Amino acid sequence: MRYFIVDDDRASRMMLSQIIDENHLGTVIGEAQNGQDAIPQILAIQPDIVLIDLLMPKLDGIATIERLREQQFTGLFIMISQVVNKDMVAESYEKGIEFFIHKPINKVEVEKVLRKTEEQYRLKNSILAIRQSLSNVEPPIITQTQKTSRDHILAILNDMGIIGEVGSEDITQIIELLLLDKQHIAPLPPLKELYERVAELTKTTPEEITKESKAIEQRVRRTILAAMINLANLGIVDYTNSEFEYYAPRYFDFTEIRLLMSKIEKNEHRKAKVNIKKFIQVLFSDINSKIN
Repeated sequence: MRYFIVDDDRASRMMLSQIIDENHLGTVIGEAQNGQDAIPQILAIQPDIVLIDLLMPKLDGIATIERLREQQFTGLFIMISQVVNKDMVAESYEKGIEFFIHKPINKVEVEKVLRKTEEQYRLKNSILAIRQSLSNVEPPIITQTQKTSRDHILAILNDMGIIGEVGSEDITQIIELLLLDKQHIAPLPPLKELYERVAELTKTTPEEITKESKAIEQRVRRTILAAMINLANLGIVDYTNSEFEYYAPRYFDFTEIRLLMSKIEKNEHRKAKVNIKKFIQVLFSDINSKIN
């Protein structure tokens, strides 16, 4: 990925550049200390992703994004800010930013956000390429296809912002196995049994299956925690956000979501109790109702 950084704080620009370089996330191809200076450079070199500060002299982040969009710039934006103003955050999302990075800059948060943005950038380009190739093909006789169970699962995981997490495939495979086993509509079988069945898809010996089962449990736990953190962030920005309102109380222990929101606001360690069984049960129930 080719990045351009716009921030009036030189230390922030240096820190972001260092994180991008050390984690092999791409190359910083330009910098500017305000939006006014950034616009001509961005239009000239066309970076893939622009990291831009919300509050800057001469031209703030929102106005800069607006002007770049008016001049047909198609790259992605990530907003950086230490100010959590719900109206300004909402306006930023309306202008088309992908994610927020909070100040003071946290290395783990930056790496995670940039990897997710890269994934969205590649997905966007893939869709454009498919559309361009299809534009020269006659439309098929069948114009509508039914969504598969995997499509529904991935759509929900995407809503929670965990489609790119390493455990998302494990969760998807667990739900697919449950859908094949109709007698397990209720109650849910033991989680250990589910992990072992997923492990058996790629492992053969008892030792390998046991080891992989434990790895699956850890990946699933981390992925569900990531979903909790993502929803907690959404709730902080906008308590009436549709994804937050639907998923937070339904898929998780809402008291844990509220505790996470408090920890995030206080910049404390983001640790929470993860109820894997509830998450899997509710996800299975939702997918089962969508396909039947």
